[in-house]
Amino acid sequence: MSIVELRQYTLRPGARETLIELFEREFVTGQQAAGITMGGRFRDLDDPDRFVWLRAFPDMTHRRHALEAFYTGTIWREHRDAANAAMVDSDDVLLLRGPGFTPEPSTREVVATLCRPSDAAAFDTYAARHLDRRHALHRTEHAENDFPLLPVRTGVDVRVWFGPAEPPPWPIRRLRLEPVTS
Repeated sequence: MSIVELRQYTLRPGARETLIELFEREFVTGQQAAGITMGGRFRDLDDPDRFVWLRAFPDMTHRRHALEAFYTGTIWREHRDAANAAMVDSDDVLLLRGPGFTPEPSTREVVATLCRPSDAAAFDTYAARHLDRRHALHRTEHAENDFPLLPVRTGVDVRVWFGPAEPPPWPIRRLRLEPVTS
């Protein structure tokens, strides 16, 4: 299991393709060079001004060091103004523990489910019945965010998985996502 960030960016109207092009051209390899494992990157099919993506780290210590390396590095410094100009909000970030997720290359649509179970034991029973390893189940990581320059949502306990499954009896939010292909 890794530390995974599920990042959901709200963008200025019409800026999504510009950000995706910049992201794929500069930020994917730049983050990988800093020791970050890049996961899936997606267009939100229900919101043309939303970009969703994942990245992973072996543990919190590696996360802090990798984020420090990337955000003080040349690539971010050279392109941050262009990236930030495309964004309205980049703080919708869940810090999770899980296997990470990258869709198969031929995938056209992915459903991500964000669930707020009221009972962890009951959720585990639900998951044992309805989810398997293909769903890449993630749980909130409650460790303190040790890189405060990038906020994460706190005070929430969520489960996130990818792919269709029987709806759970707790509140959910479903994201219909189109994978970005390089």
